[in-house]
Amino acid sequence: MTGDAGQLYGAVEGGGTKFVCLVGRAPDAVVADTSFSTTTPEATLGQAAQFFRTEQAGGRTLAAIGVGTFGPVDLQRGSPTWGYITTTPKPGWTNVDVAGYLHRTLGVPVAFDTDVNAAALGEWRWGAARGLDSFLYLTVGTGIGGGGVVGGQLLHGLVHPEIGHLRVPHDREADPFAGACPFHGDCLEGLASGPALRARWGRPPESLPADHPAWPLEARYLALALVNLVCTVSPQRLVVGGGVMRQPQLFPLIRNQVRALLNGYVRAPEIIDRIDGYIVAPGLGGRSGVLGALALAAAIGGD
Repeated sequence: MTGDAGQLYGAVEGGGTKFVCLVGRAPDAVVADTSFSTTTPEATLGQAAQFFRTEQAGGRTLAAIGVGTFGPVDLQRGSPTWGYITTTPKPGWTNVDVAGYLHRTLGVPVAFDTDVNAAALGEWRWGAARGLDSFLYLTVGTGIGGGGVVGGQLLHGLVHPEIGHLRVPHDREADPFAGACPFHGDCLEGLASGPALRARWGRPPESLPADHPAWPLEARYLALALVNLVCTVSPQRLVVGGGVMRQPQLFPLIRNQVRALLNGYVRAPEIIDRIDGYIVAPGLGGRSGVLGALALAAAIGGD
């Protein structure tokens, strides 16, 4: 994290359900924050811009703003749609220029990434992944997404990680639910996101009791995804957050399934003997994303 320790930065976590904005320097140096529902792009981005304009008018100078938002997004510098949300399944948000709007409106540099990469950065800087060279962050909520740090760098490539759209085995006899993803049907997000749980069981997932059959099935799908990530990326830790993961019974179920699915093939003691410290909840709780966006801003502050 670079930038002047005395400077203030803006941060935006753009979620499918709500936006969170703050001004500060670090988790213990936040001077203003707000949150509001995600509605139309015009109204939602307008509220974010107004929050920062009010802070600027009050004498707080922002060196940069970091944005982590739901996607897919265009992260390719030089692309005519850099800073856009692109082919999102969220109605009304396709081809929305998030970074450009905030830059034009507020007149400060804008750093831009996915919400899950921002959350990963927050966890790496201040949370459950401090001191690691590589780890992955997965969020399970309104959608499923993933990001991470590999070799000390945020994970980017052709576009960005789309872990939520991994294809996982789907036993249609055990689970006849067709899936809820408008693009792929029964990808991981289509089978295991909050809306998928609601559609399958006919109730909000938070209302399902701890002994409901939803949870072993949910743990199975998430464990299948995590095993694929262990076998491809070999992260030093897996951090799993999001609203669905607030069910305390899920972590033990997932850990047991991961160990069973790997079946002793990966002989790392972190998995064989210490899996409770390998698959963990976010150290920053629900603030990973917005604090990661703050770290994104600080990385370009003063440029």
